[in-house]
Amino acid sequence: MLSEPSAATVRATLPAVGAAIGEITERFYTRLFDAHPELLRNLFNRGNQAAGTQRQALAGSIAAFATHLLDHPDQRPDAMLSRIAHKHASLGVTPAQYDIVHEHLFAAIAEVLGEAVTPEVAAAWDEVYWLMANALVAIEKRLYEESGGLQGLRPWEVVERVVETADVVTFRVRPVDGGPTVRGFRAGQYVSVGVTLADGARQIRQYSLSGAPGESVRQFSVKLDGEVSRHLHEHVRVGDVLELSEPYGDLVLGDAAERPLLLASAGIGVTPMVAMLAALVADGHSAPVTVVHGDRSPADHALRTDHETYAAKLPDSAVHFFYERDAEPGTRTGLVDLTGIEVAAGTRAYLCGPLPFMRAVRTQLIEQGVAPADIHYEVFGPDLWLAAA
Repeated sequence: MLSEPSAATVRATLPAVGAAIGEITERFYTRLFDAHPELLRNLFNRGNQAAGTQRQALAGSIAAFATHLLDHPDQRPDAMLSRIAHKHASLGVTPAQYDIVHEHLFAAIAEVLGEAVTPEVAAAWDEVYWLMANALVAIEKRLYEESGGLQGLRPWEVVERVVETADVVTFRVRPVDGGPTVRGFRAGQYVSVGVTLADGARQIRQYSLSGAPGESVRQFSVKLDGEVSRHLHEHVRVGDVLELSEPYGDLVLGDAAERPLLLASAGIGVTPMVAMLAALVADGHSAPVTVVHGDRSPADHALRTDHETYAAKLPDSAVHFFYERDAEPGTRTGLVDLTGIEVAAGTRAYLCGPLPFMRAVRTQLIEQGVAPADIHYEVFGPDLWLAAA
């Protein structure tokens, strides 16, 4: 993977780069958007840029990748790369854009670190960058091929709009051209949805597919949170046209046959879990399935009927709902707590929700004997788990 001379240089300079990576990524995005303002208007999430979360995620991924190269020189961190590549593919990222990123990222490194960036240091970190970039390009190429060669977004018509809760709406869509959906999706995947906002900016967000994978139309559910979600809630009705990508995302059930499963969600994190339950029902899954969900109240629990109905159709399932207020008989009051919930040996777990929720559940699962490799998660928005590692 990383050449021996470069590995020695990266190891020696990683503390300095790591300490400055936040400033480097801030300078990088400033340079990038000054040179290519269309990327901020039409590709990058303006909300995440304003909040600084995208910078944190980029910094975390660079540091994690470099550290992995040093600690495991014969292995590639495919789990991390896969998550990033799926997100990039859903946005239609192209190989040429990695050249643009390289130009402005390395200019930012030179600006921040100054004379410390010797030719040897620059060459070593250049090697790190292209190892990561070329790996992502290869994965993204495969993902585009698996999607039938489609890249980017195409028009879909809204055929149904369902108000789930006070702040969640479900949209059901089909291709405008009347053609097939090209390929099915795997339960747990998401699509990118593109809209043109009032100021003319074309912004793109990802939403988990919340319907059954075998349906002829696609369904995604949107919580009122951010400028694109607000636009969808306030302006999009039946008959309107949205731009959607093909399905992407690696939080999928995989080979779940005859394995005990635990599906834990909080808030709008319920969306991929409902799709997973629908798939398990369709596949005739017979092993134990434990369903855990936390929400503010029963009235805030989006897709609750589907959540309960699909779980009830499984031959061996247990449902545990936690509500911060207005808990009903058969549900629990408070935050999700796995204490007293049986977790079968060999369980594979899937988590989706706010980071504090997922961290807490992951810790409790490990304490109950679930292997860390069997705990999978999805983050809505920039993946800050790496940034906090």
